[in-house]
Amino acid sequence: MDEQKLKSTSELIAVFLIMLAGSCWGIIGVFTRSMSAYGLSSVQITASRCFVVAVSLIIYLALKDRKKFVIDFKDLWYFAGTGIISIIFFNVFYFITINQTPLSLASILLYTAPCFVMIMSAIFFKEKITKQKLIALCLAFSGCVFTTGIISNNEISISGMGIATGVASGFFYALYSIFGSVALKKYHPMTVTVYTFIVASVAILPFCKVGTLTEAVMNNSDLLLDILQIGIISTLIPFLAYTKGLEKLEAGKAAVVAFVEPMVATMTGIIVFKEILTAQNVIGIILIFIAIVLLNMKR
Repeated sequence: MDEQKLKSTSELIAVFLIMLAGSCWGIIGVFTRSMSAYGLSSVQITASRCFVVAVSLIIYLALKDRKKFVIDFKDLWYFAGTGIISIIFFNVFYFITINQTPLSLASILLYTAPCFVMIMSAIFFKEKITKQKLIALCLAFSGCVFTTGIISNNEISISGMGIATGVASGFFYALYSIFGSVALKKYHPMTVTVYTFIVASVAILPFCKVGTLTEAVMNNSDLLLDILQIGIISTLIPFLAYTKGLEKLEAGKAAVVAFVEPMVATMTGIIVFKEILTAQNVIGIILIFIAIVLLNMKR
């Protein structure tokens, strides 16, 4: 009985940690829009986020477990995939979307990623696409249609560019699972993550106009605070919380619990930025949520 209670308590703690992670991710729009207001581009915001996370994880591993720094240099292509092709492009497109659309839409379009993972897994890893997965895919697509409001008789006020970059953010976010699944066969999750952000930070450096970024930070202490917050509050803390939560909770259940992210993003948009949530938006969010639940249910 005591063992059962202990297990239940551990799962509750895990659920709380996953919800904490989703909530931290959900408020990223507050920091992103603030940084954009100071004149930072989506590339500079991405570079700032990656740099803060890379430095934080390097310090964390240096203090806790230096052995996780050890890799075979011929495997750097793994981290070029997770860091450059996925993390950089996903963040750049996502931050553009946040500035082009309501936070609820930006977040929910990002959550099309599981559908892209399903399709690419079928292509590259020969995973079977079941009836259950097809239904989930149709629900997710329908959810995107409703969320964007393109079937409304009213004039469309959602940016077409915002929708395109939102879907692109979901696609490149999905690529992390594809490259990451290969890297994780050989390396610990913490090793994969730290090298992902190190590679991303180095690769994006030539494109972020370091001089302009440094000058902006030197002239605005609030901007430096935003950079630290987006790196610590909306990246490092949720990553550590999510990873810890996965120790006691199945990945499928965690993915569903993490759906608190778009919910928090939606509430943030309404409370902080006075965004309006239509009935169509709500229907779209519900459909995509059902799709994610369906994708993570056992047959």
